[in-house]
Amino acid sequence: MIDFKNGSVFKLKLTEKPGFANEVQPLLVDDEEVALVFEGVRDFVVFTNKRIIAVNVQGITGRKRDYSILPYSKIQAYSVETDGLMDNDGELDLWFSGLGKVRFEFKENVDLPAIAKHIASNSL
Repeated sequence: MIDFKNGSVFKLKLTEKPGFANEVQPLLVDDEEVALVFEGVRDFVVFTNKRIIAVNVQGITGRKRDYSILPYSKIQAYSVETDGLMDNDGELDLWFSGLGKVRFEFKENVDLPAIAKHIASNSL
């Protein structure tokens, strides 16, 4: 599992690349759909209608992967901090039952209120 206690996980930006969504397709359950995909340098995060799948690409070749599955049903609270004038990064903090706080950092121009709305509408 990704070490979420060691600070933020990724500097993420929205992507339309189909390869990331295709990679998690075998993990999806019936009626689960990919909603948003964000990529970092090597790692990526997929938001579905049921959970968040954080993928940590490991090793020199990048063939080894760690998939951390974060179900919306285990979210107890979350916080969104949008980017500002001098601070171009936004942050999403999520508190999960049994895991604690998970932080995702996003590069500028990511619609964090839309992500918060997506989480709210899929976790109720």
